[in-house]
Amino acid sequence: MPVTSHHGLHTTDVNAESAPPVRPLERRDREPLRILLEDTGMFPREEVDIALELIDIVLDRPGQTDYLIRCYDAGDGAAGYYCIGPTPATEGTFDLYWIAVRRGEQGRGIGGMLNAHAEALAQSLGGRLLIAETSSQPRYEPTRTFYVRHGYAETARIPHYYRPGDDLVVYAKYLIQ
Repeated sequence: MPVTSHHGLHTTDVNAESAPPVRPLERRDREPLRILLEDTGMFPREEVDIALELIDIVLDRPGQTDYLIRCYDAGDGAAGYYCIGPTPATEGTFDLYWIAVRRGEQGRGIGGMLNAHAEALAQSLGGRLLIAETSSQPRYEPTRTFYVRHGYAETARIPHYYRPGDDLVVYAKYLIQ
């Protein structure tokens, strides 16, 4: 059963009463999500391909539990989405693999709503810790700021992880205090 909590939403543009639903991924979402990922300008081609691979896994193997994808439906289709999954060999740790919002919808609180929904879904499945990874490159500063603003703490940094001069930055948020 999908989680529909909007707990933690702080915005004047989007609120729980008027917000379109956050719902499970549907086949009709694939193309809008591909366009969304490409249009953000944040993801290189190989990362878009990885995101689409996870989307295809969820669409083609409905019984799998490694990846859970939910979409923000703006009435005209998916305007944002997240992908989480339980981290293998852990108790209650989940990875936040993707969270993205359509360019024209950014800055309206949708990312925060999706993040809150992801946290609630993970917690409903026994999640106690959510991990998000990103790059240290300057263009990812808004992403790092987003995580901090939503209660994540930088817990690790591996220098030159992605390539020389591009560190892996790991953020964590405990869901159960």
